[in-house]
Amino acid sequence: MSVKTLLAMTIAFASTSALACSDLLNTDFRPLAGKEKVNLCKEYGGKVLLVVNTASKCGFTPQYDALEALHAKYSSQGFAVVGFPSNDFMNQEPGTEAEIKDFCTLTYGVKFPMFEKVHVKQGEANPFYDKLAAAVGGHYPSWNFYKYLIDRNGNVVADFTSKITPTDPKLVGEIEKLIAAKPDTPAAPGKSAGAPN
Repeated sequence: MSVKTLLAMTIAFASTSALACSDLLNTDFRPLAGKEKVNLCKEYGGKVLLVVNTASKCGFTPQYDALEALHAKYSSQGFAVVGFPSNDFMNQEPGTEAEIKDFCTLTYGVKFPMFEKVHVKQGEANPFYDKLAAAVGGHYPSWNFYKYLIDRNGNVVADFTSKITPTDPKLVGEIEKLIAAKPDTPAAPGKSAGAPN
């Protein structure tokens, strides 16, 4: 590989990273039960993300299996599932972060990135969730396992209610479309998928 080709690739990669570093992703969170904060922009800029608020004692908790399968299938193509445990709905995530991490790992084999426990409900939501909701017309999570889909540029392009499973053809189709898109290709502004449950 020539120096000229290598330089061109480096510039292209830097441009891609700069494009993908949106205001939404320029925020820091601790990994679940971790200490050092991670900047979402630095870690996931340029990737397609599915952000999910999770809970261990919910009827939708078995979605962990499908979320992990989705992450495993597409992670090599620039995709990641990103989980945020929350105890906002009927006290269905009461444990400590260490307990949540153990549950996710031992019960469902979760390897996709999970971050610190946060509030997601309107009025008390973490600022990251305020931004997610604002991007799709004010749709805050109505229950556990609500999903936001983010394109490679760091824009929220759709949200999916808890009843929309990770294997739903519409959700998977949207993910595949975004994976195939170049980072500088604008995506359609936030659309809501499905009525709140």
